[in-house]
Amino acid sequence: MSYSGIGGQAVMEGVMMRNGKDYAVAVRLNDGTINVDKKKMKNDGSTINKIPIIRGMYSFVNSLVVGLGSLMSSASYFEDEEEEKPKNEEDEKKAARKEKFEMGTTLAFSVVLAMLLFMVLPFYGSKLFGFFISSERILAVIEGIIRVIVFLLYVLLIGKTEDIKRVFMYHGAEHKCINCIEHGLELNVENVRASSRFHKRCGTSFIFIVLIISIFVFMFIHSDSRAIQLVLRIVFVPLIAGVSYEFIRLAGRSENVCVNFLSKPGLFLQRLTTAEPEDEMIEVGIASVEAVFDWKEFLNKENS
Repeated sequence: MSYSGIGGQAVMEGVMMRNGKDYAVAVRLNDGTINVDKKKMKNDGSTINKIPIIRGMYSFVNSLVVGLGSLMSSASYFEDEEEEKPKNEEDEKKAARKEKFEMGTTLAFSVVLAMLLFMVLPFYGSKLFGFFISSERILAVIEGIIRVIVFLLYVLLIGKTEDIKRVFMYHGAEHKCINCIEHGLELNVENVRASSRFHKRCGTSFIFIVLIISIFVFMFIHSDSRAIQLVLRIVFVPLIAGVSYEFIRLAGRSENVCVNFLSKPGLFLQRLTTAEPEDEMIEVGIASVEAVFDWKEFLNKENS
């Protein structure tokens, strides 16, 4: 398998693909057509990308911003058609400011919700076991187990909604398109359909690695104050994300037996966050890839 360097995510009725500074959001509209919106980031972090760990912290934050923006962009295509559209340049500026405010608010809310669900709840939940367990390290392991359980329950619950079920199908289409290219096949519906919906560079695998590494890191955080313990856990999240990124980066480029073995739990979890896509969804994924990546040139280089 070859490393293409492209990645992406599923959005509402579509797929976002990213390659360097370029990223594109392809969406299947209500009339059946595919709309592709290509954008370019101001900074791809090329300098930061040379620094291990730090590049992972940067990528973590950048992926949140780009991912949320892509998700909101895709959702905007399905808003009420009767909603008043900008009539002039001033209205367009107001709409742009409103969009930035909404994205900032949504991002802040998402971060707070994530901290409550995956940091605060597991932390205080584990302390309930402190009545009969004195070891802080054992409590840290219990906290990690609770965190994994909360994550699995969260994924299972949101996966019950029809909209998210379709997002998971588009997630499968995204993976299949990347796997198709990286296994040296021409990018068409037939080849993509036959490709795997699981990929080692997936965000699901990244999150799982973050959850596991956090258990070992939090085992060595000690303080008499619970508030300080919790704050330190939150402070260490970017560092843990940076370390996790290095593993995911290695996994995406390596076929080492040990790396493949360590990647299996994350790949297994993708059974919850991906689903087999329809051919129409695969077409959207292909359109997104072709907007940012010359797969024909990539295959020619690999075969030469």
